[in-house]
Amino acid sequence: MQKLGVVIDAELLSLALTHRSYAYESGGIPHNERLEFLGDSVLGQATTVLLYTRHPDLDEGSLAKRRASVVSTVALAEAARTLGIGEFLKLGRGEEQTGGRDKDSILADTTEAIIGATYLSAGPDEATALVHRIIEPLLADPERYGAAVDPKTALQEVAAKLGMTAPVYSIEAEGPDHDRRFTATVCVDEICTTGTGTSKKTAEMAAALAAWHVLNERA
Repeated sequence: MQKLGVVIDAELLSLALTHRSYAYESGGIPHNERLEFLGDSVLGQATTVLLYTRHPDLDEGSLAKRRASVVSTVALAEAARTLGIGEFLKLGRGEEQTGGRDKDSILADTTEAIIGATYLSAGPDEATALVHRIIEPLLADPERYGAAVDPKTALQEVAAKLGMTAPVYSIEAEGPDHDRRFTATVCVDEICTTGTGTSKKTAEMAAALAAWHVLNERA
């Protein structure tokens, strides 16, 4: 995975790419959720320090809004797609068949796991540098801040600005109760986009952000 720009221990990288569905079907081998836990903390700290030092003029609320916009599930999934992480995932058959390689929640969690693996393998400085490479393109897009934090409201606002109808959402669910997956579809006039997540809310937010990107280009 050369796009990461860092050398990670092969065993740790393999673990970071192992989803729990694959681990379960492989006899209960270790999966990436512990690394994800670690990576989430490293991501939060590195992002917070970067924003604090780069923007001495911003108050706490503005800093928090920017941080939320680049560490959200939707934002991290976008970064993961840019890095091509999806093609390297180790998924169980069920996730493979239902498009797990492009699910926001899986991509975001795996990105955090890779950050955690980098911290353990290459050290805190390299992990921080990786976080910066991931979030810099996201921070460079000021339009993202409001949309990533509250994509449903942002979509409604841009639709109104363009004189289009209000967004209409529909939701589908699949999988057992303990591992439910949701797919949301939102339509604004003839434009429809979808999003997935482990809850109705995250699925609708993912669908709304995808639609916002389409409409924002028109605006």
